This record gives sequence, structure tokens and C-alpha cells, in this order.
Amino acid sequence: MKYPGLFLLAAAGSLLAADFAAEGNRWWAHIQFLADDKLEGRQPGTEGYRQAVDYVQTNFEKMGLKAAGAEGYQQPVKFETRLVEMDQSSLALVHGERVEPLVLGQDASFSARANLAPAVDAAMVFVGYGLTIPEVHYNDLDGFDLRGKVAVYISAPGPVEAPANLKSHYQSAGERWAALRKAGAIGVATIANPRMPPPGGAANADAAAGRGGGGRGPVQPTFLLADRNLQDSDGMSVAITISRQGGEKFFDGSGHTYAEIVKMAQANQPLPHFPLEPTLRSKVSVRRDSVTASNVAAMLPGADDRLKGEFVIMSAHLDHVGIGRPVNGDNIYNGAMDDASGIASVLEVARLLKESGRPLKRSVIFLAVTAEEKGELGSMYFAAHPTVSPKQIVADVNLDMFLPLYPLKFLEVQGLGESTLGDTIRLAAADSGVAVQFDLEPEQNRFIRSDQYSFIKQGIPSLAFKFGYGPNTAEEKIRKDWVKERYHRPSDDLTQPVDKEAAARFNHIIADLVERIANDPARPQWYTDSFFKRFSK
Repeated sequence: MKYPGLFLLAAAGSLLAADFAAEGNRWWAHIQFLADDKLEGRQPGTEGYRQAVDYVQTNFEKMGLKAAGAEGYQQPVKFETRLVEMDQSSLALVHGERVEPLVLGQDASFSARANLAPAVDAAMVFVGYGLTIPEVHYNDLDGFDLRGKVAVYISAPGPVEAPANLKSHYQSAGERWAALRKAGAIGVATIANPRMPPPGGAANADAAAGRGGGGRGPVQPTFLLADRNLQDSDGMSVAITISRQGGEKFFDGSGHTYAEIVKMAQANQPLPHFPLEPTLRSKVSVRRDSVTASNVAAMLPGADDRLKGEFVIMSAHLDHVGIGRPVNGDNIYNGAMDDASGIASVLEVARLLKESGRPLKRSVIFLAVTAEEKGELGSMYFAAHPTVSPKQIVADVNLDMFLPLYPLKFLEVQGLGESTLGDTIRLAAADSGVAVQFDLEPEQNRFIRSDQYSFIKQGIPSLAFKFGYGPNTAEEKIRKDWVKERYHRPSDDLTQPVDKEAAARFNHIIADLVERIANDPARPQWYTDSFFKRFSK
């Protein structure tokens, strides 16, 4: 006879017995290694990143976890790197007989994510927000002939009446380009979302690290997966980002101004669509190379004969942005919270579950992925080429910059209302006296902005987390100040104030969550009305 209440009593008992101060220090010790200056920001392909890989693997081995792949703990991921050779490249606007050179890195910058053609001369069309959302019958491209042309757009969601998840999905660079390419475009010129202050986001990591010729730090290459099937920019012959400084030059002669267009976008208004007067002339030389960096995966095998062949993934990203533009004399982007903290919690949750002695029904894979800061590339590769049967992966629990900056009273859960995992985390948090919240800034829709989205696109229910807060509280100010002052900056280092005991409490909740998922006879399911159910296979 089974007694369901015994699991709850055991979990509650482990919380009461936990020494959160000691466990918090243990969690912090992992971060002290991973975010040390000696690792130089854990850029994939560097010695610092390799040391981080060795550290994670060694800890998995010491715990007695098994390698999660036939080749061992490490899953090598091959990347193609591209670096624009600035002294051999140029951009210009052509107004009839007049050629207006642009200053690379000041007026505009190349994006090497595209397979840039050596030379392009093409007309340009401003297509507003550049969005196509079939579900709500919205199409910024309707009525325009884009064949052989460059589409110019502002990379913001605009005033489209659609669910946030739907808008976020279609405003991704890959989805935008798929629609533009179908309409005949050969390239893109993007204007940054004026409603999003810099630096913010993996998409802006290039700017933060002084890449693309625009900063004072060392120029770093763009990473793409070497697997061409996992690249989403095929057919893009030219790709540039237009700066504020160069913006007016593009709109000269169109009957509109850059300032006017940006002001409308700031107010979230519909934008006009019109051809631009100059054509774009691009000449570019790209240096190509290759880099290999590893994901690290370890397994705690399940004990149930029927369920041990199914897998719960617990993931976090091991990389950060390396060495970049100096800020207050510091040029090492240590990434303590982003995301050494997540890796430290993966290690601690693995330890808690292993040392509990309680057998799990399903197997759990603890996964440290590479190249999240390059566009979730390591998790994309693992999700497409998992070391276990893809059909047997039932859930992903992802930790990315969960920010334990104050006591844990509220847990913000991204994906809370999308699948039955939401019910499971509510139970786990309630046992610890923690209230669960929906994403506090849904317009940001962080649920598709980290490694969990690689699993979601394979149809796997997932969750991600942040420490929550009440409205107009000191905690709200602390978190928002952190994003403004430390996110993707050298100050995300070991000197910042962190609540280590709160992090330890969080680790127990996540361990409880993983244990519940592993032991539930039923697989997690997307809710019928969830946008993400469409990815189910």
C-alpha cells in the first residue's frame, strides 16, 4: 500500500533539517570558482570556459552521477565563427549619382549572423515593425514587393492586438526573417527597439562586449552552430543594424524622418510603410573559423522499471560574454548571477537529490549548456541532438539569473500558466511557505528568452524562475536596479550583495519540484489553450 503523504512529510522534514546558512555558503563557493577573474568571463572556446567545464564535470563525478551520454559527460558542440574584417568592409547609401559613405560602428554595423554576400546593391523598403502574425491576420509586409530588396524595420512588438506569447514568438529574428524571405527580401536593416534601454538581453551582448566595431573592447566573433540545419538566417545576403547617429541618413528623401519614426515606436503607435530613397551598397569581408565548446550532462538514474527510461532535464548555462569593453577600469564580464548562480544551483540540487537517498522513478539529467549568450545555441543543439531518446524527455526546469538578492517570499515562475508543471511548482513552493507569481513583466516574455525555449520548441513542457516581489516594495527596486546597473556588466561579479540563505531555500524548492516531476506517474502536459502546445510532437 502506498502513502502519498509520506513524500510530503519527507520533503517538509528535509526543509526543517536544512542548514540554509551552510548550504548557502556551499552554493556561493561554486560561484566563487566560476565567476573568478581567472576564468575571464567563460567565453565559449576559451581556456576559462574549459576550466568551467572541468569544474562542473568533476563535481558530477564526485557525486557519483553517471555520464548522460554514450561519449561521456561532455557533448562537444561545433560552432562556426564569423568576424567582419572592418578594414576590408564598407557601407554606403547611394542617392542616384551621389554616394554617401557610412561610418562602420557609428552609423551602422554589420551582423555576421547572416551569410553576408561579398557585395550587395539593393533598394530598401521600411516595413514598420516587420511582423507577420497569421493568427491575428496581421501582416506588415502586405502590399509591398520585397523581391531583391532590403527590409528595414524597428525590432519592437508594436501595437498588434495579440497574446504576448504569440507576439514574442513572431518578433524573434528567426521568425521575422522567415516571413521576410518568403516575401522575397534578400536582407535586413534593423533599428533597435526604442522602448528597451541598453544593454539588456542576449541580443545586445555584442554591444555590451564591444563587438562589431562599436565598442572599445576587443572585437569578438559571432557564433553560429556549425549544423546548418540549426541556422535560421539562410538566404540573408546583407544584415545591418542602424544606429541613432546614422538613422536620419537612411530616411533622407523619404518624406519621413528617423526621429519621427522612433517617436511613434516609443509611443507604441502603428508605423507607416514606404520605400526609402537611397539604395544600400554593401561590401564585406568575413573571416570564418571554427570553435568547439561542450555541454556537460550527468544523470541520476531512475529506479522504476516503467519510468526510468524517461528523463527530467534540469538546465542552466555555463557561459558568459567573456572580456569586453572596460567599465570603471574592469573589462571582465564575470557573470556571477548570469549564470554561475544557475550552474551552482544545478550542482546543489543534484547533491540534495543524490544525498537524500530517496530513489526517483524517472531519471534526471543535470545539464550545463554552452553559448546561451550567443543565442541559446548549446541548448538548441542538445534539444535537437539529445544524448537520450528525445521522445523520452518529459520536462525541462531551467535556471538563468534567478537573482537571489533578498529573502525568498515570492517566486516568479515563467510558464506558470502554460502546462501542468505550474500546478507542481505551486505545491513545491507552498510547502516552503513561498507564494508563486506569474511573470511580473509579461511584455518582456522571458519565457522564450533563455534555454528553456530550445526545449519548448521540441514540444517539452518547461519552467523558468526569478525571485519575485510585491508591488512598490524595496525588493522591486533592488531587482530593477540590478538589471539597470549590473546586467551584462563587469559589476555582475563576486563583490555584489547576494542573499545566500535565500538561494539555499530556493534550491530546496527546485529539488522538491524535480523530485515531484520525476515521481509523478503522469507526464507533464501543455494546457489545451497554451500557445506552446503547437510545438508538441
